[in-house]
Amino acid sequence: MADERRKFDVSVVTPEGPAFEGEAELLIVPGQAGEIGVLARHAPLVATLKAGSTRVHVSRDDVREFATGPGFFQVQLDRAIALVDDAVAAQEIDRERAQRQLDEARSELERLEAGESDADRWQLEQRIRHAENQLGVAGGT
Repeated sequence: MADERRKFDVSVVTPEGPAFEGEAELLIVPGQAGEIGVLARHAPLVATLKAGSTRVHVSRDDVREFATGPGFFQVQLDRAIALVDDAVAAQEIDRERAQRQLDEARSELERLEAGESDADRWQLEQRIRHAENQLGVAGGT
């Protein structure tokens, strides 16, 4: 098929292990300055990633979407690796659970700001970003 795109190796890896490993025609990751799209034979690249939607186009009809946390991205010799702090497949996101987590983290942050809690602000902000990211990706599925 002359219309078929060339494939390259893709890995989306979290501290718990790989969320995706395989070949893809296209990879789109959430770079700090905007989305980064990668095809086979892409020039070498190193970038930081923000939380967002990572989309692995295995083929034209098979797109795997993940809600990914912040991390790092490298492209080299027909291989792309996204090292992220978390990755949840879009179809596995529980919207109600994510909304509950968001509401609880926001409430705890309000208590912290009112001096009624000694929770860690950074941890709360990360929980809020993580829940918002999942809800954003789940809304797009």
